[in-house]
Amino acid sequence: MLELIISALNVRTVTMILAAVAAGATVLTLAMPLIAPDTLNRRMKSVALEREKLRARERERLARGEKINLRKSPKQYMQTIVENFNLTKWVGQDEARLKLVQAGYRGQAPYVTYLFFRMVMPIASVIFAAVYLFVILDFDQPTMVKVGMCISAAYAGMHIPLMFLKSKIQRRQLSIKQAFPDALDLLLICVESGMSIEAAFKKVSEEIGTQSIPLAEELTLTTAELSYLQERRQAYENLAKRTDLEGVKSVCMSLQQAERYGTPLASTLRVMAQENRDMRMTEAEKKAAGLPPKLTVPMILFFLPVLFVVILGPAAIKVMSIQ
Repeated sequence: MLELIISALNVRTVTMILAAVAAGATVLTLAMPLIAPDTLNRRMKSVALEREKLRARERERLARGEKINLRKSPKQYMQTIVENFNLTKWVGQDEARLKLVQAGYRGQAPYVTYLFFRMVMPIASVIFAAVYLFVILDFDQPTMVKVGMCISAAYAGMHIPLMFLKSKIQRRQLSIKQAFPDALDLLLICVESGMSIEAAFKKVSEEIGTQSIPLAEELTLTTAELSYLQERRQAYENLAKRTDLEGVKSVCMSLQQAERYGTPLASTLRVMAQENRDMRMTEAEKKAAGLPPKLTVPMILFFLPVLFVVILGPAAIKVMSIQ
């Protein structure tokens, strides 16, 4: 049976099979946008249903007279370990809290969890490296080399939570950066229509959530700070610190200057929106300019061999048939 299948797989049969697979993949790729489900509406419905469930649950808790805490409390064992070892001394408190806020984690619970894993990960890395090097792996090296590798594993484990936090910050900043020019355009429209800056921030935070949830969260928090802080300057500075983006910092600085010197907000927002659009276009052009060098190796490895097969294949088949 196997010999029959191998004998049936000649060049023409293999070519027809590959052509059929390529045609099917092309049709599926073109039809994918048409058959893709509307995930946005489904997500909005699920969020609305979840909101109603939360409201009903909180009403029941209020009716029973239970105390409601809006902030999540840290795990008790994590809190105990952090307090007993006094981890806030050897980990910068202000810097760690700022990094957590930039990553989207707010409150005491994420801070305690971060400190806990900063202590636990080096210990876990050392134990794992020691068991792997001394017990599982037959590693024919001196003991000092293995001990050095264990110390390196401990150092890497100490930086794993920070690396995770930096990755979250980068993803959050990318989402904010992509949606911020559109948010400025919406903010400009709201201000020119006669809204106050607080109402404009609130309206934009409601509309921009479909494009960037992190930006909607930051604008909502800024709206609340504009309402209860004594100085609006502090709210703009907090927004700049939480995002840590040059475009957002320049807009916050411009808003502070406009409020201080009485400059019209509409003209300030118009200029800043144009600058942010130009920055986004410049970044896209930079990525497009760096694309050809990145495509050189994939083209040499995957495109040129296929091209040679297509060009030289018929000639090789003819030569083989003549022989």
